[in-house]
Amino acid sequence: MGEQPIFSTRAHVFQIDPNTKKNWVPTSKHAVTVSYFYDSTRNVYRIISLDGSKAIINSTITPNMTFTKTSQKFGQWADSRANTVYGLGFSSESHLSKFAEKFAEFKEAARLAKEKSQEKMELTSTPSQRKQALATSKESATGDLQSPLTPKSINGTDDERVTADASQNSEPRAEPNAVPFPHSSTTISKHWEAELAALKGNNAKLTAALLESTANVKQWKQQLAAYQEEAERLHKRVTELECVSGQTTGIKTQKTELNQTIEELEAALKAKEEELEQLKAEVENAHQLQSQKDAVTQKLQETETRNVELEAQLAELEQRLESNQVEQESFRKSLRSLLELLDGKIFELTELRDSLAKLIEGD
Repeated sequence: MGEQPIFSTRAHVFQIDPNTKKNWVPTSKHAVTVSYFYDSTRNVYRIISLDGSKAIINSTITPNMTFTKTSQKFGQWADSRANTVYGLGFSSESHLSKFAEKFAEFKEAARLAKEKSQEKMELTSTPSQRKQALATSKESATGDLQSPLTPKSINGTDDERVTADASQNSEPRAEPNAVPFPHSSTTISKHWEAELAALKGNNAKLTAALLESTANVKQWKQQLAAYQEEAERLHKRVTELECVSGQTTGIKTQKTELNQTIEELEAALKAKEEELEQLKAEVENAHQLQSQKDAVTQKLQETETRNVELEAQLAELEQRLESNQVEQESFRKSLRSLLELLDGKIFELTELRDSLAKLIEGD
C-alpha cells in the first residue's frame, strides 16, 4: 500500500547552519504541515514536510534518534543520515508534547521492527548455512562472487565425481558393502548410476543452500556498508559536537535570552493587539458619534431656519396687532364721541318730552 500519513501537525521548520553548527536557519517562511509516514512494505517510519513542492524534511526514524525539547514551544532531533539537525517551532506547548509523544512511540516501533527482522534472519538461517555464508563471504571478499554459481563449479563434473567415487570404493575391498570386482559390468553400471543420482540430489541441495547464503551475504554486506556509513557520520557528528561543546554555555545563555525576548515580544504583541481592539472600538464609537452629530447639526439648522420663519411671522403679527390696536383706539374714540352725542340728544329728547308732557297737562 506504500507510505500512509499517520499523524500531522503544523510548525515552523528550521535546520542547523552547516557552517557555524550553532545557528538556526529557517527553511519555511510560515508554518507548514509536518507529518509522520509509515511504509508498510519496508516497515519504516519517516518524518516528511513539504513547502510547496520542495521537501524540507525527509528524515527516517531510527532507534538511536532522540527528540529533545529545548523550550516550551521548540524541539529538535539529529539525523545522522542527512548529516543535519532539524528544529520545529510550535504554536503551543501541547502541540510540542503531542509531537514528542508520537516521536517516542514510532521510535520504539522502529526498534521493535528492527529486532524482529534480526530475529527472523537468525531463525531462518541454520548453522550449516551460517558456516556456508561465512565461507561465501570470505570468497566474496576476494571477488569469487562475481563468477556464476553452478553445480559443476561447486562439486565438479559428473565424470570427475564418478572417478573420485570409483577410486574411493576400489580401496576398501574388505568391507561388507563393497561391490566385488568380479561382478558383471551391468551391476557395476547400476551401482554407479544410483551413486550418481544421490550425489546429484545432494549437489542440488547444496547449490540451493549456497545460493540462499549468497543472497544473505549480499544483504549483510549492504547492511554492513550502511552501518559503516552511519558510524562514519556519527563519528563526524561527535567531532562536530566536541568542537561546539566549548560554546554550549554561551549558546544556552543566548537561547535563554532569546526565549525571554520572544516571551516579552509575545506579551507586547498581545498588549498591542488588545490596544488595537480598543482603538477599533473607539473609532467605531467616534463614527457613531459623528453620525449623531451630523444628524443633530442638520436638525439644528432646520430648527434655526424654522425659528427665522417664525420670527418673521411674529414680527408681521406684531405689526398687525399694533395696527389693529390703533384702529381699535380710533374706533373707541369714535364710539365715545358718538355716545356723548347720543347722550346729548337723549338729554335733549328727554327735556323735549318733559316739555311736551307739561304742555299736554296744561291743556
